Amino acid sequence: MRFRPCIDLHEGQVKQIVGSTLRKTDSGNPLTNFSSTFPPSYYSRMYRQDNLTGGHVIMLGPGNSEAALDALSAWPEGLQVGGGITADNAAFWIDRGASHVIVTSYVFHDGLLDEQRLQRLCRQVGRRHLVLDLSCRLRDGSYYVVTDRWQKFTSLKVNGKVLEELAGYCDEFLVHAVDVEGKCMGVDVNLINLLARNTPVPVTYAGGVSSMNDLLLLQEAGDGGLDVTVGSALDIFGGTGLQYKDVVEFCGP
Repeated sequence: MRFRPCIDLHEGQVKQIVGSTLRKTDSGNPLTNFSSTFPPSYYSRMYRQDNLTGGHVIMLGPGNSEAALDALSAWPEGLQVGGGITADNAAFWIDRGASHVIVTSYVFHDGLLDEQRLQRLCRQVGRRHLVLDLSCRLRDGSYYVVTDRWQKFTSLKVNGKVLEELAGYCDEFLVHAVDVEGKCMGVDVNLINLLARNTPVPVTYAGGVSSMNDLLLLQEAGDGGLDVTVGSALDIFGGTGLQYKDVVEFCGP
């Protein structure tokens, strides 16, 4: 199990946000656990020093392009980038140093998977540079992919058949358990089991990791086959549940 670190960007800053509140709230902003005083490149250099390849830079809404470029400039080809990626701009991000582009909303129309757009993306950057974000929420006992800042349910149910089909288009999957994302309330074991049993390509799981016990649970439930990202619980993001150095040591690069 590898540690895939994150750099989440909101309004040009590195932040940790409760994923289910990315929709505008009454105050005009999502619930934020942490806002950093350091630039994105500070975290890129940290991850580069520890050789934590495959981390992801996520642009949560507009106004984050410059911050994302700052992160990539500190570690060319060491990080993935996502948020607003389309077939029209995917090559731009690869050319600017992203190892992969991470895509969700662009490949869905009215809640349906658009295979033509997915194929176009593959043609633009190649399967080996593409990560599909299958972040999902639980509804009626099943997990469905959500788009548009994790607020809109699609009709795509995450199951073995879907994972097998979509693996033909991408190098790996990124899956946020949105219902527990940013809440430090523990991992979604059912989702972890589903992913571990069915994925034919590497998967990075995110959501709810708050302690070393959660990492152990993820390692066991995923049978060592899933990678992990940790956000709000980390001390480098103001958290108290996990020390960055301990996670690096536990998972290894």
